[in-house]
Amino acid sequence: MQQLDLERQEALFMEQIETKRRYCFFKRMMDIICSLIGLIALVPIFLIVAVAIKIESKGPIVFIQKRVGKDGKTFGIYKFRSMVVNAEELKDKLSDKNEISGPMFKMKEDPRVTKVGKFIRKTSIDELPQLINVLRGEMSLVGPRPSLPDEVMKFENWMMQRLSVKPGLTCYWQVSGRNDIGFREWMRLDIKYVEERSLLVDIQLIFKTFFVLFGDEHAS
Repeated sequence: MQQLDLERQEALFMEQIETKRRYCFFKRMMDIICSLIGLIALVPIFLIVAVAIKIESKGPIVFIQKRVGKDGKTFGIYKFRSMVVNAEELKDKLSDKNEISGPMFKMKEDPRVTKVGKFIRKTSIDELPQLINVLRGEMSLVGPRPSLPDEVMKFENWMMQRLSVKPGLTCYWQVSGRNDIGFREWMRLDIKYVEERSLLVDIQLIFKTFFVLFGDEHAS
């Protein structure tokens, strides 16, 4: 009887591994196909945004920022520039204006954001270059938003679980209120995704995200 129980446990364990492998395979296929289609289809929007950014202010159109990915590996995330060129230098002066608890910095009326930047943030267009990160395998369409290295250094142990999966363009936080959600609740939503992730959950979150692209009152 004990031998039979051990065999059942082993069979269940192997089935779970195979299910995870299938999920990872199909998730990666979905990432590749959707990011390729997205990058091609969005070329006109990319061109318009690029011209608008360049006309409004001097500086790069796209900037690359170091973020922490799966298993703590760092990579460069691509974003349309939505702030003034010296935004990072001004951040320290605005530290007392932070509107979110925890190590992350969020400010709804951030004076560093340009006029074009305010629009592309409102519509989440500034995040679209990250489809390149998805195509390269550094990110996924769905997963916890990638954090800055100095933010991760301040995470509590239980929060590190969010680094067990690839970061993504969207997740529960992205479609559940964003800046109206406190830091700890944000982390709990990310852990919730890690524990519940499946192709069905991913597809549902992708569809919900389309509403964000057309303007989210919680975005900034």
